[in-house]
Amino acid sequence: MTDIDIRKDGHAGRITLNRPKALNALTYDMCLAIEDALWDWRADPTVKLVLIDAMGEKAFCAGGDIAEMYATGTAGDYAYGQRFWRDEYRMNALIAEYPKPVVSFLQGFTMGGGVGVGCHGSHRVVGDSSKIAMPECGIGLIPDVGGSYLLARAPGHLGEYLGMSTDRMGPGDAIHVGFADLYVPEDNWDSIKANLCTEGDLAALTMATRPAPNARLKEAREKIDDLFAGDTLSEIVETLRADTSDFAQDALARLSRSAPLSLACTVAILHRLRADQSDMRQALQMEYRFTSRSMEHGDFIEGIRAAIIDKDKSPKWSHDLGGVCDADVAVMLQPVDGEQVTFERRSER
Repeated sequence: MTDIDIRKDGHAGRITLNRPKALNALTYDMCLAIEDALWDWRADPTVKLVLIDAMGEKAFCAGGDIAEMYATGTAGDYAYGQRFWRDEYRMNALIAEYPKPVVSFLQGFTMGGGVGVGCHGSHRVVGDSSKIAMPECGIGLIPDVGGSYLLARAPGHLGEYLGMSTDRMGPGDAIHVGFADLYVPEDNWDSIKANLCTEGDLAALTMATRPAPNARLKEAREKIDDLFAGDTLSEIVETLRADTSDFAQDALARLSRSAPLSLACTVAILHRLRADQSDMRQALQMEYRFTSRSMEHGDFIEGIRAAIIDKDKSPKWSHDLGGVCDADVAVMLQPVDGEQVTFERRSER
């Protein structure tokens, strides 16, 4: 498959995303190929670790390839998207639970589906170019691919801020928030990758790690906690509107560009995951409650139209920022009828 290069290299199982012109956007076939390789390598004693990287300088993976979802969704076929999400989420959980080290090198943009591939392994490496974000609310989704799990575990209310504002994290922020582990200057990456494959251990990576850059969001933590402590979207918006600081007004402007229903459900999901101390699998299942309904009952199709298809950047959301009631959130997050997200290997289902 030309979109992804999967092979064994010395003691490493290697997965290289290979769509640099598309910012390595993740296709359905790429998701399935990653899953199959990971299952095969689990039982292979010659594979000591898994190394995930990507071609090009601009992006590790800027998200999922959603054009096919738009085409099928506008035709009234919601099953394709639902199947894509179920299979993608199963792959995300497999990475998070993998019994061998999984090392990912996250240059440039790592967003959405890229977070699902690159930010759940055991050793997540960032450099100066790294820009990590969960921008889903901007297209009528919620932070998914296990992103809600990471956001719910972030310090204070940084999870709400990042999930709702779609703000980007640099390398220091990503480590502070919990989306990455190690800062390594990018000039060293190629030699480290070669050593990982040759030696099959993590010593070269550990020795090359440097102190993380300053975390902008760490410095803003107290302000963010005050602004995003509300239990609902309405409470958070009210707090932002009452605060005349530049930070609060910038956050409000960011929220104003996203789908209100997605924002309200993001708040609810993060609060539920924290209250229940949910694990990765439970987070993925909660995400699927929303995403499985997002085309038929949410704003996802309109979000794709405005951002990707017509590119007018003027989506017509189903709600205004202060008009999402609890009942609307409850409908999107109620248990799913029909097929659920499962976690056993496809061939064993």
